[in-house]
Amino acid sequence: MTAGWGMLVRLCLVNAAIGGLAALPVNLFNRLMTVELALPALLPGLLVALHYGVQLTRPVWGHRSDVKGGRTPFILGGMAVVGLGVLGAAWGILLAETSVSLALTVWVFSYIAIGLGIGAAGTSFLALLACVTGPRKGAGATLAWLLLIAGAIFASVGTGIALEPYSPERLVWVVAAVCCIAFLLSVIATVGVESHAEFEAEVDDTPLVAALKRTWADPMARRFTGFVFLSILAFYLSELIFEPFAGHVHGLSPEDSTKLSGGKDGAALMGMIGAGVLSHLRIGSLRFWAVTGCVLSAVGLLGLGAGLPLVPSTVALGLGNGLFVVGAVGSMMQLAAAHARNTGTRMGVFGAAQAIAAGLAGLVATGMLDLTRLVLPDAAAYGTVFTLEAALFLCAALVASRVMRAAETSDATLVPGE
Repeated sequence: MTAGWGMLVRLCLVNAAIGGLAALPVNLFNRLMTVELALPALLPGLLVALHYGVQLTRPVWGHRSDVKGGRTPFILGGMAVVGLGVLGAAWGILLAETSVSLALTVWVFSYIAIGLGIGAAGTSFLALLACVTGPRKGAGATLAWLLLIAGAIFASVGTGIALEPYSPERLVWVVAAVCCIAFLLSVIATVGVESHAEFEAEVDDTPLVAALKRTWADPMARRFTGFVFLSILAFYLSELIFEPFAGHVHGLSPEDSTKLSGGKDGAALMGMIGAGVLSHLRIGSLRFWAVTGCVLSAVGLLGLGAGLPLVPSTVALGLGNGLFVVGAVGSMMQLAAAHARNTGTRMGVFGAAQAIAAGLAGLVATGMLDLTRLVLPDAAAYGTVFTLEAALFLCAALVASRVMRAAETSDATLVPGE
């Protein structure tokens, strides 16, 4: 017996909690470090790269999900670690007012905790979701992705509202409340799921190294891994500099820039819903939505870099990101789901490629921004980075038009990642 719709909706609240907590370090905290604390943009870039680097453990969690059951303790344990890490990062911002060196120490341990927690909770959640959805994997996984984005939106907008007026002390209390809510949601989401939803898991007792070699020996898996790396590199280049851009170039306050970031996520949500519905109606293939999303994202980025109105360019970027996710990530995870005995391992490999690309994107964007700001005005410096990202998105569109052709022969199974 598989889980009913009510249980699926409840379980997917885990992904909403993950999305809400993951949004704060990437969006709000890096803006506070760069603008309010006047630290180099490379610093949050290094910290976010650290948290993505730690997520290279994802294949380990994925392989474990292939070998054993009992995923709920790893979900809840991972969420507890993520919450402590996010709260520690907020505390570090308060400490930085008096001691940057002490804050750096706290930030390093906090971002390591965030990466470990997201890797454990996220991968274990995906494994559990795959087990309890039965024949409704596509619908259940799409719901999980939408709740991931919804969690990021609510956390970004809600935190922005609660931070008015901003102070480091207020930040710590607000973030503590967000972490408690996220953990509570995770407990509510997972309680009784494994004991009440009966399912049969295909167990694979292949050792980790052998399972990884088997995955990498598949030419299609290798090509998709390369595509994931390129597309996610383009996708994440603006993540760490978007809110600082709103502050430096457009003079927005932390509350307003956080709300703008939430608005971008809202546009992405609309893009995912639209592409998902149209794909269900057989209007547009996965490859079509991936290419269209890449091109529209590039248009939005060029608008931001050229100084066009902020809101329309932001909406175009968010909408394009949403279309891209449905097409590209949907195809990637469809390939993983086609191998039932080592789906978790393949998810872990793709997740590791995503983590490497996302971490490298943060370093490239923030390092390039620091260098260009030494010789160019703020608007031109940010515009240079946005132009590079637009070019990468266009390259990703070309790659998608070739690599994803094989994925068009079957229906998409959209499985989200963080």
